[in-house]
Amino acid sequence: MATNGRMSSTRKIALVTGVFFMITIIPAPIAAFILYAPVLNDPDYIVGAGADTSVLWGAFLEVLIAIAIIGTAVTLFPIVKRANEGFALGYVAARVVESTIIVVGIISLLSAVSLRQDLAGAAGADAASLLAVGKSLVAIHDWTFLLGPGLMPGVNGVLLGYLMYTSRLVPRPLALLGLVVAGPLLFASGIAVLLGVIEAGSLWQGIASIPVAAFEVTLGIWLIVKGFNPSALASMPTDPDDGVLTGVHQPAVVPSNGRVTSKG
Repeated sequence: MATNGRMSSTRKIALVTGVFFMITIIPAPIAAFILYAPVLNDPDYIVGAGADTSVLWGAFLEVLIAIAIIGTAVTLFPIVKRANEGFALGYVAARVVESTIIVVGIISLLSAVSLRQDLAGAAGADAASLLAVGKSLVAIHDWTFLLGPGLMPGVNGVLLGYLMYTSRLVPRPLALLGLVVAGPLLFASGIAVLLGVIEAGSLWQGIASIPVAAFEVTLGIWLIVKGFNPSALASMPTDPDDGVLTGVHQPAVVPSNGRVTSKG
């Protein structure tokens, strides 16, 4: 019974992590291509009537995505640090960087909404200056979209794929999808866009993003439905400081005098 209780903690971690992964994927295209469309596709948005509600809902979804991105790393950390603490810390740091970049993009579009609400149609407002500012804010979002969702998931895919592969917490083919295919391909496409080799939003960049989406969705579903590999968990040492037990019964250490002193 104690073993079941111990295993349930790791099952909960797998379930929550899987849900976080699904949140990072499902709302993203809705925000980027539907709700943000008025401000991203209309160069006169900032001086026009504006579809502010749509943009605000898009920002709300992206805030949820940014939180979930960090959540995927924080919830996994107590488990994967036992496989490689350096890579586990690197994954947390990379996810925080990705979320930070996304938040910068959110702020840029919310600033455009605020300017439109406060200055568009106001007496003495310079329409040309407002348009220039609006385009600048959209340009900031475009760059954050490239560096955040368009580049950092490639780094994250390699780090997480390595951790999953070495720990065997999930099937190795799934881990290899992130380590060898999804991560490097998305990172390469992001660098190609950055250097002007391919265009942002081009067919090639879209194709390069498919393996990462497939990796994260499949991983999320696997963690929700199956959880971690029990044999892999059993082979990991427990860390009493992280509050997570793997179900492995650790032998008690008895001092040489044969007496076990209680704490406190």
